[in-house]
Amino acid sequence: MIYMMLLFICGVWVFSFNQNHLLITLLSLEFIVLSLYMIIFYFLNLCNFEVYFGLIFLTFSVCEGALGLSILVSMIRSYGNDYFQSYTMLQC
Repeated sequence: MIYMMLLFICGVWVFSFNQNHLLITLLSLEFIVLSLYMIIFYFLNLCNFEVYFGLIFLTFSVCEGALGLSILVSMIRSYGNDYFQSYTMLQC
């Protein structure tokens, strides 16, 4: 359990301190989701619950990943790269 919590903390650390590229931010979010899934799966198996909640969690995390990739592709097509410093958010 400590290993899974360490994975979550490392994902949050990368998400907090590395904000130059959108792709690295999305990968750290996916790492956080994966570590949360491992924690939930471990907890559900420990307490002898059904693992259907884990399946629902995976479904939502896949939808979140697809949405993040579509935003990344849209930004690369619009601005040419995924740097946060190269554009302003006021240009909608």
